[in-house]
Amino acid sequence: MGDAESDTAEASGARKGVGGAGAGHPVTLSDDQVQAAVTSFSLLAEPTRVRMLWAMREEGVDVATLAAAAGCTPAAASQHLSKLRFAGLVVGTRQGRRVLYQLRGGHVRTLLTEALFHADHQVSGAPVHE
Repeated sequence: MGDAESDTAEASGARKGVGGAGAGHPVTLSDDQVQAAVTSFSLLAEPTRVRMLWAMREEGVDVATLAAAAGCTPAAASQHLSKLRFAGLVVGTRQGRRVLYQLRGGHVRTLLTEALFHADHQVSGAPVHE
């Protein structure tokens, strides 16, 4: 392969995601990406937020439903939602007088699901798998 072909191969390979999946996502991390990930992980390190996010995994839900799922007051749920929205983990859609909240895309859903399934393996002692 010539130098030009090698450069092109490297350039196209640099856009593959982890393990070759996730085309369009860079392999090399920028400082901004790392900081955004750290922010997301820090927000996930709170039980009330994890319960709220889990309640949003399939469909949009209102604040009262999220509060009930997380075992907190609607006011506390609203405070948590504010942080989750600011970090880009959830979005709200107005439907009449209510706002329904849902996870912001498949990446957030996958991150949450995989983290909780991993936790299930740790708690249950089930063998780890790929």
